[in-house]
Amino acid sequence: MQKELDLFTILPEDKIPEKGKILISEPFLPDTFFNRSIVYLTDHNTEGSVGFILNKKLDIKVKDAISGFDTCEDFLNMGGPVAPDTLHYLHTEGELIPKSVSVDGKIFWGGDIEVIKSLIAFKKLDKSKIRFFLGYSGWSKGQLDRELKENSWVIARIRSDVVMGNRGNDVWKMVLRGLKNKYRIWADFPESPDMN
Repeated sequence: MQKELDLFTILPEDKIPEKGKILISEPFLPDTFFNRSIVYLTDHNTEGSVGFILNKKLDIKVKDAISGFDTCEDFLNMGGPVAPDTLHYLHTEGELIPKSVSVDGKIFWGGDIEVIKSLIAFKKLDKSKIRFFLGYSGWSKGQLDRELKENSWVIARIRSDVVMGNRGNDVWKMVLRGLKNKYRIWADFPESPDMN
């Protein structure tokens, strides 16, 4: 029984949040938004944390939902449950887009929306360099720390190309399988613990 419990006990070194890292939900997290999700943290400080779910693609294209993006064929992603009527974006073009905030040196958050519209219209910014999200994931002061104590999340680093390029629901499994520790076993667990 102890071995089984150890499988779900997250090691202390895998509970250190900081911007540029990802949160990987444990397999049976009972939350509609965060079940089997990967969240990329764009900010983390003593006042709280902000991030975007990487593996909740919506079935609506940016051009069909947001005015001024007539040529943008990329799909929107659900960034999280907070302010789901707001548009956010991650990109790799910090120097081209004024007012961008560097997350980890290769990935940037936000920036001048008019510049982004123009770059897309002139085919200077393709979908491998930008991701669009409706809403975001947010934790108030101490909230994420409580969830980490409850073993809800494993924290890890992933390459920027994984953040920008992998947009399907299988990202959770792919990232877990890439870890070199006990968490990769989680990827093969059934969605419901009653199923085997």
